[in-house]
Amino acid sequence: MRLEELKPAKQALKECARQIAMVIDLNKCIGCQACTVACKTLWTDEPGQEHMYWQNVETKPGPGYPRNWEQGGGGFKDGKLVLGTIPSKEDHGIPWTYDYKGAEFEGTQTYVKPNIPPTWGPNWDEDVGAGAYPNNYYFYFPKLCVHCTNPPCVDACPVDAIYKRDEDGIVLISDETCQGNKKCISACPYKEIYFNEVRNVAQKCIFCFPKVEKGVAPACCKQCVGRVHHVGYMDDEEGSVYKLVKQWKVALPLHPEYGTEPNIFYIPPMSPPRYNPDGSLSDESRIPLDYLESLFGDGVQQALDTLQAETEKKKQGQPSEVMDTLIGFVFNDMFQIPSQLQQQET
Repeated sequence: MRLEELKPAKQALKECARQIAMVIDLNKCIGCQACTVACKTLWTDEPGQEHMYWQNVETKPGPGYPRNWEQGGGGFKDGKLVLGTIPSKEDHGIPWTYDYKGAEFEGTQTYVKPNIPPTWGPNWDEDVGAGAYPNNYYFYFPKLCVHCTNPPCVDACPVDAIYKRDEDGIVLISDETCQGNKKCISACPYKEIYFNEVRNVAQKCIFCFPKVEKGVAPACCKQCVGRVHHVGYMDDEEGSVYKLVKQWKVALPLHPEYGTEPNIFYIPPMSPPRYNPDGSLSDESRIPLDYLESLFGDGVQQALDTLQAETEKKKQGQPSEVMDTLIGFVFNDMFQIPSQLQQQET
């Protein structure tokens, strides 16, 4: 997709009129990859984009996509920009096609082999997780550009090709200005910037801004069968995003220690208790608290306690605005995005 008409300009959040954000409920994601397919079909079907998955559902714990992105470095430390590594082609998984001419037939079955035997790719480790039976565990983890309040990619770009939009805080890259030096990729600790070797430009999730401008949710959210996503503006105190993040504090940022102030937030996964050696149930959660805290910071326990208390209310027939919000009885109510025309009128 070409963005030549958009002029880049470095801006701090305080200069942005509003900040759009997303909340993803990990307790509802079923790993179906409908969001991945919606994004891939809409935005990354051009030459040079074969390895790009701007939205992808990982299995956690696991190396993720690109492989081992959490060990790639980047972000800020003590307020200073840190440059990390650039994922290799192998870390993304070298795209392959299938040898249809060399198809093998065995009875009524047809076998088609890849032209290049794959060794890694997105979701290579799907459903693997961690732990040993009967206390093994995993959860699905939708991941995309977090459209940081303090984006390191903006600071790292030497030609000012990356910028935050004033009207909604979405972080974009100008194809016309980008010179392909890849510093933005090394600076991004989430490794959510990809390089198009055909066009010699960096590319990334654009939060479906053409849809947002019309008051429509991003494709990954609209296609989600599990009603996992909430989208809205951080200053909308009546919206579900504000309530989940600011009021109830059950939605947490991804790796806050990176210093980027991400605007994609996650409802941490609840889990059944662990089994003791004698087969009885313990008081300890199957998913270790320290692992969740390594992802979302020290607010995890408070968030889980709130979710558990509100779940018990619902079980007992008591009202719970938290649970009603997370259930999402009315799908479109989860997307409070007035069109920019409506915003201008108000």
